[in-house]
Amino acid sequence: MSEARTPAQIEADIVRRREQLAETLDEIGVRMHPQTIIGDARARVASTVDQTAGRAFATVNRLVTDVRDGLRHEDGAPRLERVVPVALLAVGVVGLLVVSARRRRG
Repeated sequence: MSEARTPAQIEADIVRRREQLAETLDEIGVRMHPQTIIGDARARVASTVDQTAGRAFATVNRLVTDVRDGLRHEDGAPRLERVVPVALLAVGVVGLLVVSARRRRG
């Protein structure tokens, strides 16, 4: 058989449930507040950007390492047959950029 509750126990139960409901409503209010929603969205975007930037950095770093390794012999000496054309190409590109900038100014 179940025990009969006293009016004081019932009142205490009602007060406790009201407090729990108030806490739940406060939590919902905080979660649904526009600033909270904006902050959560910013955090997700920042996390995505950090991950993307990290992957991009790793990819670029790998490419630079591959190019650098292709310009050297295994003993570390430069491969002139590869370094000279790359250097000439770089000088040519810089020269074209300088000429182009001068034409735009003048």
